[in-house]
Amino acid sequence: MVVFDLDGVLVNSFPVMRKAFTVAYEEVVGDGRTPPFAEYERHLGRYFPDIMRIMGLPPEMEGPFVRESYRRAHEIPLFDGVPELLTELRARGFRLAVATGKSGERARSLLDVLGVLAFFDHVVGSDEVARAKPAPDIVLRALQLLGADPEEALMLGDAETDIASARGAGVTAVAALWGESDDGELRAARPDAVLHSPAELLDLCPAPAAF
Repeated sequence: MVVFDLDGVLVNSFPVMRKAFTVAYEEVVGDGRTPPFAEYERHLGRYFPDIMRIMGLPPEMEGPFVRESYRRAHEIPLFDGVPELLTELRARGFRLAVATGKSGERARSLLDVLGVLAFFDHVVGSDEVARAKPAPDIVLRALQLLGADPEEALMLGDAETDIASARGAGVTAVAALWGESDDGELRAARPDAVLHSPAELLDLCPAPAAF
């Protein structure tokens, strides 16, 4: 079983995030300062309301941020190699899930827009568990829905929160380095494996032996 983070792993959503964050900051805060997106990036992987709390920003920013994210969803591409990866994993018999810092509804909508929602057995958002990442709840929920034990699964993420969530759930923690994550910080989280392209995941997910 494979559990994926979404942003920075399956989709390159960071340019749209920047635009949405900028609009939300200017609409709600409007203090004439440069929106602090660099700080926001340091907390990626967490649920948006949690990031606002950590940064001391108004929770009202969530409304325009989500609005702009939906409006610009067509601008978000899948990373190169992701469709082929998902196709091959399915061909090898793997069940797949997404465990994301986004809300479940927004994540499913985006994957549907991109034409890959059907690859996933389940998509779990941070609003659908008691505690968002770095707590293990979202990975544990994905495993429960997949009917999988922790030792049967791995979690692929691009943030320290993903690694922490995977470890807390007892699954193999795999770092994805093809997005905009900080290489040094992600390696410092001591993932079980580090990948530089989506295709490398197939080495960790061999096809079942034929009998």
